Amino acid sequence: MGQAIYEIIGTSGEWRVRHDGQAANVYETKESAFEAAVAAASLALRQGHEVRVSAPGSETATGAANTG
Repeated sequence: MGQAIYEIIGTSGEWRVRHDGQAANVYETKESAFEAAVAAASLALRQGHEVRVSAPGSETATGAANTG
């Protein structure tokens, strides 16, 4: 089987999961994007793919936009 690579990209309040060159869905927090990526990666792993998930560090714990 091939590789399944999930990359968390974006900035505060607008995070995406890039996979196969596409990053369609928008997530408010980096944490929610990460959870979506891990769910997809889990399915890929069950199908026999090598899996990679990466996420950048950020100034806030969740990567959410600062409202104050």
